[in-house]
Amino acid sequence: MDTIPKDRILEIEQDALTVIRKQYNLDKPGQMKEAISILHGWVQQQKHFKKKDFNPHYYEICIITCKGSIERAKSQIDKICTMRTLLPEFFGDYNVKVDFESLNEVVYLFPLPKLTDDYYRVIISKVFDISTIKKSTFMDYYRKNIILADYLKVHDYLAGCIVILDYSEINLMDLVSKLNPVEVKQVLSILIQGYGMRIKAIYIISTSKVVNSLVAILKQVLSAKVAERINVLKDVEEIHKYIPNKILPKDYGGEERCSKDLRNEWLDALSSEEHLKYMREMNAAGTDETFRRKDSFNEQYAGMPGTFRVLSVD
Repeated sequence: MDTIPKDRILEIEQDALTVIRKQYNLDKPGQMKEAISILHGWVQQQKHFKKKDFNPHYYEICIITCKGSIERAKSQIDKICTMRTLLPEFFGDYNVKVDFESLNEVVYLFPLPKLTDDYYRVIISKVFDISTIKKSTFMDYYRKNIILADYLKVHDYLAGCIVILDYSEINLMDLVSKLNPVEVKQVLSILIQGYGMRIKAIYIISTSKVVNSLVAILKQVLSAKVAERINVLKDVEEIHKYIPNKILPKDYGGEERCSKDLRNEWLDALSSEEHLKYMREMNAAGTDETFRRKDSFNEQYAGMPGTFRVLSVD
């Protein structure tokens, strides 16, 4: 892959491919192709993998999110396949527009079209009213994040992401009281270790004192390195100190189209027949643990279904 495919929403500068590859010494002719070939060959040898026909772009993004390390990319692919098998409740054949209809009205989740100047993607999660949402609905939110992560894995090209959690319009106690820390840790492990989500910063917008409790929960389930990147902002205006206006939606004081329009565009993209077909293929990418060396499984995945004592989020 020497060019970045055009996407229906995501805007990616063509020099992103060259610049990001160069960061990991993979910019010389043929280097990335060779790395992809090595990774593809390794996948073919894994008897416990149920799917072995990942596309070249998928392999490249695995390598990029692992900072050019093929060995870490192997581990990332193994982990996401294993997670699909051990934590099936987070995955499934869902149409986000139909199956998560009630969730979509009270929680917006969407990446912004433009990258930052250093090639990071900003993702906004804005909650409007959580008082009527049941604890069980949180799982739909986690599933939607995973469906989005699968989309970005094959359509985006980026250095990492910046997350904005906008809780400025809700009673934060309603949110914190319904959170299950174990589920939060599991979904973050899936996103960070399984999908290679590299977080540059997390901005939480809220004036509530309860935000300290939320931050405490996040610090328990994130690595110390990522936890240090959590920032609490008092209002939307403060985000302008960190994110350029040209990237932010109009309702955040920026120049991009408004949040509701972006939310609708993403619902269309994630529920398109193309993406639904892709999700069905990826959901089959689990593992058959009868073919895995048991000592390897115990060493890497002990505790995974419950407390993730071995898998740390970094």
